[in-house]
Amino acid sequence: MVWDDAPSHVCRGGDKRALAFCCPPVKPCPIIYALEDAKLTPQDYIEIKEKFGEKTKLGRGEGTCFGSLVWCCKPSKPCPLRDMALRRIGMDADEYMQLKKELSEELVGKQESAADEGVKTLSETFKVPQKEASKVLSDCNNDVKMAARVLRMKDLES
Repeated sequence: MVWDDAPSHVCRGGDKRALAFCCPPVKPCPIIYALEDAKLTPQDYIEIKEKFGEKTKLGRGEGTCFGSLVWCCKPSKPCPLRDMALRRIGMDADEYMQLKKELSEELVGKQESAADEGVKTLSETFKVPQKEASKVLSDCNNDVKMAARVLRMKDLES
């Protein structure tokens, strides 16, 4: 998938990156907290999404709830209106998610992935080069706890 670490929807506990999948802030819901976390006013949020829609295919989406794909949710959530709009404009799920990732970056900036954060934390905690921390984390299938155990054992052996 194009956006491997895409967050859950904000209304399901996702982080601020998930603002890319939210509706306009027209009712009280968790979006208010995500906007605060992203340091965006509701008006800024609306303007960023509308401008992004003007320059990409996410601005299309006639027949969707808010008339634009910038307001639509993740493909993992069933939505016949979004899916019909995507088919109508010839956009597949990968292109949709790539554009949603770019939209998220416009809204909240680029965020370190969980794996990047894990490598950095392991490297600092166990005082090993990031390259070594990255290899151990990869060998442990990106399980930070397991990688920490492996590095702890290596530390005890030396």
